[in-house]
Amino acid sequence: MLGTLINVAAVLLGSAVGLLFHARLPKRITHTVFQAIGLFTVFVGINMAGKTGNFLVLILSMVLGAIIGEALDIEARINRLGDRLKSRSAAGGNPVSEGFITASLLFCVGSMSILGAIEEGLGGKPNLLLAKSVLDGFSSIALSAGLGIGVLFSAVTVLVYQGGLALFAGALEPVITEAIISEVTAVGGLLLMGVGISILEIMAVRVVNMLPALLVAVALAAIFL
Repeated sequence: MLGTLINVAAVLLGSAVGLLFHARLPKRITHTVFQAIGLFTVFVGINMAGKTGNFLVLILSMVLGAIIGEALDIEARINRLGDRLKSRSAAGGNPVSEGFITASLLFCVGSMSILGAIEEGLGGKPNLLLAKSVLDGFSSIALSAGLGIGVLFSAVTVLVYQGGLALFAGALEPVITEAIISEVTAVGGLLLMGVGISILEIMAVRVVNMLPALLVAVALAAIFL
């Protein structure tokens, strides 16, 4: 839970700074920090992808997962849900709820949150959540400056969501084999590379629609490895 707790602290600190100064950091600083995070994310992804013990399982997991994700159109569904929640809070004239919902969606609906929590839950070092903490910290400064104190309360969402995922992954660890962990780690690495490429603005990778690849990797590794 260390990575999640640091993430929560980053959101709280960033929100406090944003509320205190009511202004964004200079754009060039924020842009360069995001580039550094993007490069680090790609680096971590490459290292994780190298953990695979079977390249056939890796590519099949990615392809089948992408097909499932696109068929379900997960990203569009999440975006529509977020838009509805934000429009309702705006229609109600409650700036606190608007800031809370907007920040909660930004900090929790994404592959970095899921992969980082799973990584930590399975006993790995929380490298990804540490990188996400820096990203969320800077984001919360800008959000709280514009949307107010509601952003501060989104730290509770981060704690419950990421902490719950980490505990769930930890509970499953005794029944998960080394082969399954290796293939899930490798798939997660490729997804992280996609996240890093998106952060670096090289191209928009539809990582959310590829998330089913994690479940496919579990199934294929359990059957064939």
